[in-house]
Amino acid sequence: MKKTILFFVIAIFAMGWRLTGGDVEISSGNLRILMNTQMQMKIENLALPRHALMPGFTSSEYIVTRYFTAKDFKLTSTTHKEIIDAAGEGTEWTLKGTYAGYPLEKVVSISTYKNYPGNAYFKVFYINKGKKDLPVEKWVNNNYNVIPSQNDSTRFWSFQGSSHADRRDWIQKVNPGLYHKNYMGMNATDYGGGIPVVDLWRKDAGGIAIGLTDSVMRLISIPVNYDQYADGANIHISYDYPDNKVLMPGETLSTYGTFAGVHKGDCFPVLRNYADYMQTKGIKPAPPENGSYEPMWCAWGYERDFTVQEIIRTLPMVKELGMKWVGIDDGFQQHYGDWHTNPQKFAGGDADMKALVDSIHSYGLKAMLWWNPVAVSPVSNFLKQHPDVLLIKKDGSPQYITWWDSFLISPTDSVALSTARSTVEMFLKDWGFDGLKLDGQNQNMCYPDYAGGHNISNPNQSYQLLPVYFKDIFTTARNIDPKAAIEFCPCGEVINFYIMPYMNQFVASDPESSWQVRTRALVYHALMPHTAFYGDHVELINDDFASQIGVGGVPGTKFVWPDIGTAKEKSLLLTPEKEKLYKKWIGLYNTMELSKGTYRGDLYDIGYNYPETHCIEKDGVVYYAVYNDNFNGKIQLKGLDPSKQYSVTDYFHNVSLGKVKGSNPSLNVSFRGFLMIAAKPVKK
Repeated sequence: MKKTILFFVIAIFAMGWRLTGGDVEISSGNLRILMNTQMQMKIENLALPRHALMPGFTSSEYIVTRYFTAKDFKLTSTTHKEIIDAAGEGTEWTLKGTYAGYPLEKVVSISTYKNYPGNAYFKVFYINKGKKDLPVEKWVNNNYNVIPSQNDSTRFWSFQGSSHADRRDWIQKVNPGLYHKNYMGMNATDYGGGIPVVDLWRKDAGGIAIGLTDSVMRLISIPVNYDQYADGANIHISYDYPDNKVLMPGETLSTYGTFAGVHKGDCFPVLRNYADYMQTKGIKPAPPENGSYEPMWCAWGYERDFTVQEIIRTLPMVKELGMKWVGIDDGFQQHYGDWHTNPQKFAGGDADMKALVDSIHSYGLKAMLWWNPVAVSPVSNFLKQHPDVLLIKKDGSPQYITWWDSFLISPTDSVALSTARSTVEMFLKDWGFDGLKLDGQNQNMCYPDYAGGHNISNPNQSYQLLPVYFKDIFTTARNIDPKAAIEFCPCGEVINFYIMPYMNQFVASDPESSWQVRTRALVYHALMPHTAFYGDHVELINDDFASQIGVGGVPGTKFVWPDIGTAKEKSLLLTPEKEKLYKKWIGLYNTMELSKGTYRGDLYDIGYNYPETHCIEKDGVVYYAVYNDNFNGKIQLKGLDPSKQYSVTDYFHNVSLGKVKGSNPSLNVSFRGFLMIAAKPVKK
């Protein structure tokens, strides 16, 4: 009998859970979850145990009905079992409890996996065991109060994955008075979707992240609320039922799948872990394409009223600067939806476009074409011929795209899908383009579709199946040209995570600052590290090539040349001074190709480390990009092999900075703006 009891105790500890003073304890890596007898939870980060993340237990999962809010449940049973599923080997805990005010049972399923330490995966169920219908208004998962830093003026840094018309930073400070709803649906006529994850972190206690783990997008919110009178910040995941949701006697309500995780440093490790786990749900990156790592000149500097002659005159300079791609942008088409050539620009019709592509190819350059595939103009022939193709909102109106003065087509409509495929064929096969730039914030998300007849049984399938539309485009393009580059630019938005597998080039997407370029690079490198990241037009960030190249980005430009005395934006003119600068940076990029290296986002904290530092390893050399307005002091070159000595060079200015030992990698430096460092092992 004693042997049996001893074996049971050992088994409990081996599988990562135990009972402590009436509390249930579940652990995974550095994550420890405590649940008390009221089914309240507390999250701890064992990597930094001296500093608590949470002040105590909180009602972490609850449901709001018309009659009551059921927060605290009496824990009645705890069971566990070993599991093997798509995520690998793990343990699943099932915790049950009852609500005192009504016969409502809560079942919390928590799974942890050997392959994903530091994270736990939740599914919550509510069973109506009473005799009344319960009108349900919302449910909440992973509701945590988080203690702020007391030693830093910035109480938290955060990653917040929702999209908004103000094109806010994806990585930002959180201080008292901040509230962001982080709704994953449409937040404006053109803006919605994103990466359904929120992460708060402190320098001394690490971070806590929560997010959605379903295989399709859900219309959840992940608010960050730091009330100015509160002791800390609150984060949670909530779903508000848009219609009357009635939980009838005997029925079970199931929440969406969510996760909670802890980590050290910034959001990079938790985003990497999240993306790796979501691959088990089918969200897998596309194979990398070598051409997507090559720098690009885009003709958007000439804007919509460009002429073919302007582009052709610029090609010699594009070639001379070391660019590899030429992008033809918005304005070539008749209307949005009518994608044949505009006769005012191409008098010979589509044959003239093919001739332009041939001219680009004659310089040894590749050609990419701009396209907004889900936009259709109200005056287009396509819409006149197919009026039923539009997505219709619940109020009976079509989804209007403000920026493009167009409507959104239904991404599940058969005509829309077949037309997209035939249009890709025209662009790549008939005209000869080598890649496509899928552009527009309206691509990222859409409203539920109430039109009917669009091959869906539920209005929510419109946005859930939106990625399939882009999968169709990607597959069609790659079948025509196995080396086709497909760029997806959601114009300032946080990219829809579920669309990410159907492109082979991400983009900084109309950045409003160098900070946005660098932090978006961090996010993309974390989520899908082998996919190219294009830094967009460097002119958007005052010719700051350092913020593109230093973080492993592909450089790009939309310069205008030569000066032909027109009203083109003079700031885009490639002056002799700019020409010299551009040649130097693009030459460095083509020589080093840091975008193909390994971005070491695990080494530096983007928020709390000073000065801001990014690191890339490639071919045995460790590269650092350091950013600050005016810095004079000591920096740490993290990630070096402690058994080696390194020769350190400022590779932009081609100046030696001496040697450092990997075991003591500190360096005294002085710079303004940026410092680009290469640390090369010294041969013995």
